[in-house]
Amino acid sequence: MTATARPAVPPPAGPPVGSVTAVVGLLVLFEVVSGFLQAGIAPMLPGIGRELGVSDSALTWVISVQLLGAAVCVPAFGRLGDLYGHRRMLRIALVSVAVGAVLVAAAPNFAVLLLGRALQGPLAALLPLEIALVSDRLPVAMARRAIARLVGALTLGSLLGALGMGLADEALGDVRAALWVPAALALVCVPVSFVAVPESVRRGGGRVDWPGVSLLSLTMIALLAGVSGAERGGWLSAGTLGPLALGALLLAAWVVVELRSAEPLVDLRAMAGRHVAPFYATSFAFGIVYFGSQSPNATFLATDPAEGYGFGMSALSIALVTLPATVAAMLASTLLPRVAARTGYRRALVGSFALVAAGFGGFAAFHGALWPLVVSLLLAGVGLGASLSAMPTVIVEASDPSRTGVAAALYNNVKTLGGAVAGGVFGSLLSGIGGQGGYVAVWLAGAAGALVAAGCAMIARRQETGATV
Repeated sequence: MTATARPAVPPPAGPPVGSVTAVVGLLVLFEVVSGFLQAGIAPMLPGIGRELGVSDSALTWVISVQLLGAAVCVPAFGRLGDLYGHRRMLRIALVSVAVGAVLVAAAPNFAVLLLGRALQGPLAALLPLEIALVSDRLPVAMARRAIARLVGALTLGSLLGALGMGLADEALGDVRAALWVPAALALVCVPVSFVAVPESVRRGGGRVDWPGVSLLSLTMIALLAGVSGAERGGWLSAGTLGPLALGALLLAAWVVVELRSAEPLVDLRAMAGRHVAPFYATSFAFGIVYFGSQSPNATFLATDPAEGYGFGMSALSIALVTLPATVAAMLASTLLPRVAARTGYRRALVGSFALVAAGFGGFAAFHGALWPLVVSLLLAGVGLGASLSAMPTVIVEASDPSRTGVAAALYNNVKTLGGAVAGGVFGSLLSGIGGQGGYVAVWLAGAAGALVAAGCAMIARRQETGATV
């Protein structure tokens, strides 16, 4: 790749809309597998630890290293997709994920397993690339429905992964044999991506801003390392403050580089307006709520009632209790475009976060009995599913059409950072307050995060297509 700028490529003739719509089914398959791989690793962690002789604290790197890989891959893959084709980068991402899944299944030691997890970093780039592809090839209304299906497929895949891997481990009785299930699914996706998926027709001009990619990736790694350190040593420890300070310096350097670059990775000036900046703030708050709630809810349900709270549930019981909320989230993400067509996406987004806040408030107020918790989970599930569908749509439609890939990628990174912050904050609340009070504090913080997200969406200026704001 030369340093000279690439001219914008005029859109070539492509297949008709009908044939492109049919291909959405293949993209849905990729998202189901993506959700399966992302959620399916959690129930396998104890078995991996026993098989490879790894401590519980070291096992946290199985999740962290994949997030770090995502932090590096997502912005780079998004911009490369804008320049050279989203289908091309989608295929490269799928190959990397498949190789990583095979390494995880066949790993002779923990280091090889971590390498495999790092190669699965592009899992997080799949959805932004697919969103950019359908936004490029389909009319607005059809693209919105396609995005909703993709998000719903990711949710469905997460459900299947959590339940399926637990069942596979029990049926096969061997953690290594069970890990070949996601590896086989990932391998199947590679040839499927070469069957009928069309390439995007609009290409951005210019070149890849490699300094911007590098600085943004290093910033994400430093910030993720800092908030991860908060779970182990607290927010005032050197392991937390050092990486956070480094991350802040790298972020400042990245902003300077982007503002001075003729071809920035992210057009910060375009992001500064009220039509898009509040949505990125919403994405951060959404990440806090979406990722931060998963572990505390599960551990609360699993706590022995002899401690004075909890229900002593097994992993399978927890999965069954949360199943209605997961199904509700999937349905909400699919139906959101119809609701937004009547209300406007901004109002739908505000309503979604209001439901999330109500659900978290229900956790805090009515956690002593099971059925109120199930109702609260349903409310939060509907809100999270709907907002998960709406967020990428509003981000992409508020961005320049030639930079949809990097816009969707940045949204994903901001959401991931919010989730990482939630891990540190919620972990500190649980360890600092302790007991039942710690869980109540976590749920109240989640409700506050949802209200902040709703407020950010309310102040954004947005021109709706086909509906009033």
